[in-house]
Amino acid sequence: MKKSSLSLAGLVHALPPFAWLVFVWCALWQDFSLRFVAFGALLAFLVMAVFKLPTLYLSNRLNIFYASQFVVLLFWNIAKASVEVMWLAAIFRPPLSNSVVAVPLRTRSDLLLTAVSHTMSLIPGSVVVEVDRPHSVLYFHVLNISTPAEIERFTRSVAYFEALIIKASGSKEEYEALKAEEAAMTVAPKEEG
Repeated sequence: MKKSSLSLAGLVHALPPFAWLVFVWCALWQDFSLRFVAFGALLAFLVMAVFKLPTLYLSNRLNIFYASQFVVLLFWNIAKASVEVMWLAAIFRPPLSNSVVAVPLRTRSDLLLTAVSHTMSLIPGSVVVEVDRPHSVLYFHVLNISTPAEIERFTRSVAYFEALIIKASGSKEEYEALKAEEAAMTVAPKEEG
């Protein structure tokens, strides 16, 4: 009985990449007729059987409040950083002080690690240059930062976006761990005072 439930869970988690591969096949040919969908399904099955893609475990939860907050803040940061990069390009006073910044993440999920790295790479001025998957550390090349305060500010912005992603769609365990961490951080300053 337990083995069949595991295979059913594996099947459920295999459906999104399977559907994505079928969609990509049909989109490449710009034909969504039944024969192209069927052939795309056959190809997707073969690709998934031969290449053993890693399983992406979805959290099966979505918080609309945090998801919308994430989208608004992402667009705001993209707009703000675009103006800053444009200003740096317009005034161009060499040399710019760039840095490679290592940012450890809370999450161990490949899906959330990818979401955080793509989120920060969408914001002009920073790009992921290395991913240390076993230790869950992202290395960013960041434009025009060099002081410890600027590096700390960038690290905090990555942590903030990671927290929003976890609150919006992270697993229940990651969400609970984040809430406990935030509660501990609010209690610690009170005890110091």
